[in-house]
Amino acid sequence: MTILIDKKTKVIVQGATGHQGSFHTKLMKEYGTNIIAGVTPKKGGQEVHGIPVFNTVKEAQDFNPADYSILFVPARFAKSAAFEALDNGLNLVIISEGIPIHDSIGIMNKAKENALTVIGPNTPGIISVNECKIGIMPSHIFKKGKVGIISRSGTLTYEIVNELSKNKLGQSTVLGIGGDPVIGIDFIGALKLFEEDHRTEKIVIIGEIGGDLEERTAKFLKNYSKYVVVYIAGRTAPPDKRMGHAGAIISAGIGTAKSKINKFMSVGIKVAQLPSEVVRLLK
Repeated sequence: MTILIDKKTKVIVQGATGHQGSFHTKLMKEYGTNIIAGVTPKKGGQEVHGIPVFNTVKEAQDFNPADYSILFVPARFAKSAAFEALDNGLNLVIISEGIPIHDSIGIMNKAKENALTVIGPNTPGIISVNECKIGIMPSHIFKKGKVGIISRSGTLTYEIVNELSKNKLGQSTVLGIGGDPVIGIDFIGALKLFEEDHRTEKIVIIGEIGGDLEERTAKFLKNYSKYVVVYIAGRTAPPDKRMGHAGAIISAGIGTAKSKINKFMSVGIKVAQLPSEVVRLLK
């Protein structure tokens, strides 16, 4: 088992004819992801790396129904593209960054109404190793194994995955939940799925400053059945200054690295001081 996606998952790419969409469509296809169609308005009838392109999501779904859509569209068009996918029964991976918070709230509300999953926005995506990749993660660093990873940070994900792979600690599914203040599936939602996944034995959470998601996650982990290791980025970040992601900001003393680390430690979760320490804590 894996979580959310596997080798049977069928995917469409919204924005497949753009530079980034085309580039990553090729890489996802080469990894083995079952990409069945692209969607770009007014580009229907074209092909991208042998994949047919349609004008609308409905046309693509009528051609061959998919399970997920990945969005490579400018932020100003993300809401309408997401709504189009959700209206056609598709789960979403939203790569786009800079989406207005109000638009993201609308996307999440619609997904909830339709009982569909949203990964992101501002995410590197998701990979179930050696089965399916929906996103922009560098495929070569992943090795199949029994460690699940949930992360707010793309770059740190790659660093920690690379260290795990070099130390023969392979991964089951690696999920980037996104760095924006409003996201779809979060740490807690992913942890629930990993708890039911018999292939995942240990879990790494990569958090960062800003918001209270990590604090709420620590409370959830109090009675969790699997072994979890945490790393929190942004220990030296000054108050009221955004660091990288839109969600990575400390305000009025809330969301500090110290508060998050203390919450995890208070429920018995081991917290790495450096990304390189994650390997040691997992062994």
